[in-house]
Amino acid sequence: MTVSISDISAIMEEIAPARLAEDWDNVGLQIGQKDWPVQKILVALDPLPEVVRLACRENTDLLITHHPLIFKALKSIDFSTPSGKIIQMAATQRMGIFAAHSNLDSVRNGINDILAERIGLKQLRVLGKDLPEDLLKLAVFVPAEYEHQFLNALFETPAGQIGSYSCCSFRYPGTGTYRPGTDSRPFSGKSGQISHTDEIRIEAVLRPEDVKKTVAHLCKNHPYEIMAYDLFPLRPQESGEGIGRIGCLEKECGLREFAQQLKNIFRLPFVKYSGRADLNIKKAALCSGSGSGLLPAFFSSDAQVYISGDLRYHDARDAEAADRGLIDIGHFASEHLIAQVLADRLEKILAERNMPVQVRACSAENDPYQYL
Repeated sequence: MTVSISDISAIMEEIAPARLAEDWDNVGLQIGQKDWPVQKILVALDPLPEVVRLACRENTDLLITHHPLIFKALKSIDFSTPSGKIIQMAATQRMGIFAAHSNLDSVRNGINDILAERIGLKQLRVLGKDLPEDLLKLAVFVPAEYEHQFLNALFETPAGQIGSYSCCSFRYPGTGTYRPGTDSRPFSGKSGQISHTDEIRIEAVLRPEDVKKTVAHLCKNHPYEIMAYDLFPLRPQESGEGIGRIGCLEKECGLREFAQQLKNIFRLPFVKYSGRADLNIKKAALCSGSGSGLLPAFFSSDAQVYISGDLRYHDARDAEAADRGLIDIGHFASEHLIAQVLADRLEKILAERNMPVQVRACSAENDPYQYL
C-alpha cells in the first residue's frame, strides 16, 4: 500500500482541522507535492535548519511541525538565507513540510488540553472565544432490510462525529409511501401504484463542508433509485475548541507552591512568577506558546493564575494590580510536549489503517534560551 502526503494531510485534518486556524496563520502543506510517497515521518516543534538536515539524513519523506515555515507570502527564495536553505534541502530531498499551528492549539485534545492535563487541571473549558460548531442533522430513509448495510456505509463518511465520539447515529422505524412514475425504476412496487414499505430513518450530525462527499457516498450505497434524505440546520453549539483553557486544581495551594510544582513537572531550570506568594490558587488559566493576547480573557475570568510563555513586564504589573498571579514557563516548554504526543497519535492511526509508515518525534530540539 502506497501512502502519499495527501493521505497524511487527510489524517492531520482529522486531528487538527484547518477550519480552527486563526486568520493570520498558515497551516497545512508548506513545501512539497501531495502525491509524493511517504514512508517516514518526523514530528518536531520548529522547522529549524538542523531539524531539516536531520530529517534529510534519515531519508524522511514528511516533516510535520507545529510552527509554520512560511507565515507570509515570499517575495523571493534566496538559498543563502535560513529559510531558503530549508526550502532547498526539502525540495532536493523531495521531502514535504507540513504545519499544524493554531488549529492544533484550539482543537480538543490539542496542545492546550495536553498542557492542562500535564498540570493536572480538571473540568476544563475554553479561556478565549469558544469556536462554535456549525452542524447539520442528516436524516436518511432506507428499507428495513438494508438497515445495517447502509449504516456501515454511513460510518465510512465524516457523519456522526460528536466530540471525541464517532459513528454516532439514531434510528427508528416507520412506513414509507410513494407512487413510482412511468419512467421510474423502483426498488419495490409498480409504476402508477401507491406502495407502502417498512423503512428505517437514520439520523446523524454532519458538518456543512462534508455534505457533498457524504451524500455522494451514501447515494452509491443506497438501494433506491433516488435516495430520500433531509438536512436540518442545527443551532451552533459550544465546541470546547478555542485558544487557551481554564481548569480546577485537584488541591488548592499557594502561588509560589504552584509555581514550584510546574517547575518540577516540566523540569525547568527556573520559572518566573508574579503575584503574592501566598495567593490561594483554586483555578488556573493557561495558553501554550505566547499568551499575552489572552490576558484580558484571564482578567475577566474566575481563575487566580495564568500560565503561559513570553509574558511581559507590564503583564506582571497588571497581574499585581489585580491581585492575580502569572507563571511564565516559557514558550518552548509549553509547546514542545506536542511533538511526542502527535507522533504517538499518528502512529496509532496509521497502524489501525494498515498504512506502512514510520513515525517518530524529533529529540534534537532544545530551548533557544540558555540560563546561567
